[in-house]
Amino acid sequence: MAYSWGFYAHKKINSEAVYALPAPLNTFYEKYSGDIELHAADPDKRRYVDSTEAPHHFIDIDHYGGRAIDEIPRYWTAAVKKYSADTLNRYGTLPWSVLQWEEKLTLAFKKMDAAEILKASSYLGHYVADAHVPLHTVTNYNGQKTEQQGIHALWESFIPQNFGSSYQYAGIKAVYIKDPEAKIWEIIRHSYLLAPSVLQAERETRTAFKGRDIYLDTLHKKFTPAYIDAFNNALNGMVEKQIESSVADVASFWYTAWVNSGQPDPANIK
Repeated sequence: MAYSWGFYAHKKINSEAVYALPAPLNTFYEKYSGDIELHAADPDKRRYVDSTEAPHHFIDIDHYGGRAIDEIPRYWTAAVKKYSADTLNRYGTLPWSVLQWEEKLTLAFKKMDAAEILKASSYLGHYVADAHVPLHTVTNYNGQKTEQQGIHALWESFIPQNFGSSYQYAGIKAVYIKDPEAKIWEIIRHSYLLAPSVLQAERETRTAFKGRDIYLDTLHKKFTPAYIDAFNNALNGMVEKQIESSVADVASFWYTAWVNSGQPDPANIK
């Protein structure tokens, strides 16, 4: 079971996505920007009270074989027929969760129900952002198979918390997604192909730190600032790029749902 972007990253992605939206949709989201940020991590919190929530955050592509990224059926019904619903739920349903919430957001816009729009936006944004985390696409999601425990939080929480204030979001704009299904699988593919380099970068960093302190707290895998900095350098800006892509894609999925709903006047949404 994969983890999720830390609260800092989810909050930042949602808040920046609001400003990437075009008029007049941005007026609605800016009005509720506080709610958008506050509920950015709601899907993570739900995992503690709903045992069916966890699979929505990841998909273990490598479980299905070396060529699975090209062979997994894109449609849920076809995937169920090939692998079974139990198998899919065990190894993650992230791309289908994104599509499900994109439909829910579209319906919420059609109903012009502000509360439903905000909830659907939070869940959709959360899952789209999770799809940009390479370690959400492989079974070795926390380095547990390669003695790299703690790498998940190191990549998605420690690095954004330490360097996120310097990331730049100017110029990011939402675009209409003609084929949401193709788009989410494009995102998944890109993240999956990055996963080996994430693990390799951490191995190289760990080797370079031989004899030096890696952890502030070994039990809880809290890394030293020097190690976080070295790993971030080894990744060559990967985390920043993935967060920027998350902002663009979250905004684009929100915008697409609004367009597909018939572009209701945001001023009339209650």
